[in-house]
Amino acid sequence: MKKLMLVAALSSTLLSGCIVAVSDGEVEHGWASEYNSSNWEHKQRKNREKIANLEMGASYSSVKDMFATPDFSELVSRDGDNYQVLYYATNSKHSDGKVTKDECTPLVFKNNQLIGFGDNALKQIQ
Repeated sequence: MKKLMLVAALSSTLLSGCIVAVSDGEVEHGWASEYNSSNWEHKQRKNREKIANLEMGASYSSVKDMFATPDFSELVSRDGDNYQVLYYATNSKHSDGKVTKDECTPLVFKNNQLIGFGDNALKQIQ
């Protein structure tokens, strides 16, 4: 009986194999990936922290250097002024792999200077 247990224990380590995953073109990242579900929460928390520390009048380029590529971006010219709006994900409830504008905080720039962030700042230029 002891020999049988010893053979079973030794053979289980020798019978390991590998797994091959086949994809249909969509990427689904595993637990060890930088894109796992806790990462989007971490990224959004970092975006909220950075936004909370922004100062009025900060330059467009300095703010853009603080963040990764925006999730959305808009540019409009009106009455001789240029308005740029950068949207960063800050409040998703769950990760479905898609970010929408209602899950983002807008950063509003007038002539390359930060004039505000959030929905109220966006409403002032609409």
